[in-house]
Amino acid sequence: MYDPIMQRISLCGDISGLKFHLVGIKGTGMAALAELLLRQGAIVSGSDTAEHFYTDDVLKRLGIPFFEEFRKENLPKDAAGLIYSAAYDPEKHPEILAAFGQGIPVLSYTQALGSISETVPFAGIAGSHGKTTTSALAGVMARAAALPAFVLAGSAVPAFGGGSIFFGGDSFFIAETCEYRRHFLSFYPQWIVLTSVEADHLDYFRDIDDIMSAFVEYALRLSKGGVLIYCHDDEGACEVARRLSAIREDVRLVPYGISAPGDYRMTGRSVRDERNRFTVACIDGEFSLRIPGEHIAKDALAAFALIREMSDRESFDTYGMESVRRELEGFSGSKRRSEILGEAGGVLFLDDYGHHPTEIRRTLAGFREFYPERRIVIDFMSHTYSRTEALLDQFAEAFTDADEVILHEIYASAREKKGNVDGRSLFDRVKQHSSAVRYYDHPLDAFEPLSQSLRQGDLFVTMGAGNNWELGKALYNHFLQRSNQQ
Repeated sequence: MYDPIMQRISLCGDISGLKFHLVGIKGTGMAALAELLLRQGAIVSGSDTAEHFYTDDVLKRLGIPFFEEFRKENLPKDAAGLIYSAAYDPEKHPEILAAFGQGIPVLSYTQALGSISETVPFAGIAGSHGKTTTSALAGVMARAAALPAFVLAGSAVPAFGGGSIFFGGDSFFIAETCEYRRHFLSFYPQWIVLTSVEADHLDYFRDIDDIMSAFVEYALRLSKGGVLIYCHDDEGACEVARRLSAIREDVRLVPYGISAPGDYRMTGRSVRDERNRFTVACIDGEFSLRIPGEHIAKDALAAFALIREMSDRESFDTYGMESVRRELEGFSGSKRRSEILGEAGGVLFLDDYGHHPTEIRRTLAGFREFYPERRIVIDFMSHTYSRTEALLDQFAEAFTDADEVILHEIYASAREKKGNVDGRSLFDRVKQHSSAVRYYDHPLDAFEPLSQSLRQGDLFVTMGAGNNWELGKALYNHFLQRSNQQ
């Protein structure tokens, strides 16, 4: 369904006044792309389902109109192009079919971003985990280093003014790139950051070997003399680096992490005063983050390595370091990534997008390290039947750092509505490893019992790619109102 006409429209060039319609505009990446197009002067509209997402607020703040149903009439007749989310089948969707019928160029989300990556030096942030946080951190460090780059993160970032785009210039482009359905093969990278390679998206990939081959194929797309910045602590990332170096001698390998040799070795890490602190081999002094977890420190190190490699190193080390430290100290994360909603009634409320067992385990370990005196209550909603079934045993053991676990029915994706397991299957497995586990079909069914059982000193976190964030928001508002009445 790729239309070469669209490729001739440079999304980095002068697109002022051109109309673009985005199908699935509430998706995190699609909303970010909408913001990018808007910043470039385009007229943006879109459509999606009526279900409320946090991106509703982002789009409304930007003044981007969107329809909450799919109809061919939604498509502007004078549109310069239609861009659609991979969640929708272009051969069945009424708006996409209407665009084809009217001769309007059509691109998928990744093809649209890929076309931008052809026109400007591009850095792709990839990996099974940590892409959004690393992208957001790359944005704040690019700003600190005065790197003339525009950065696209897959979530709203307070440091970006509440949007998903940092625009510091148009000499470089940095964005997270997703392995699902090999979408990242639409990009043309000069630099790649590889955080991790692990089994996921098993509704598409056959097994870990298939996943590994996809990442290697992406790494092979590096331009001549390109750079792979990879986590030396991750076995999968190291394997990709080994396979790449056996084929491409021109590519430069840059490792980072606790075990890494060279400039980007994390020489120390500690937690003091609810601060995540670490040191790096190539720079004197300490970096400090307000977000917990060793994995977050590694994401910061990955972003640091990328921006330093993209910059004039001497100037970066001499003039940019203090600005980088200040940006990191003030960095408050991104939407749904260890996001602090607030504290009310002595209960600290957080929300996190983690939906893979490794992400859950690392995030909870970080919370335990940061908040050793708090009782940790996690509300988790698994996302996709295929992921839950394939990783059921790993999910069962992922909650050991939580004092109490609340589970729900599986949150289905647009691509699959049923499977061989359900929420109670996960509940039964988790009970074998965690003593305090409760189950409610729908997240808001847990509102009343949790409003009674949560107590001062607790940490309550909603986690997952489903809609259980609504429960956390409702509970936080309830406790806040109750506190104000006392």
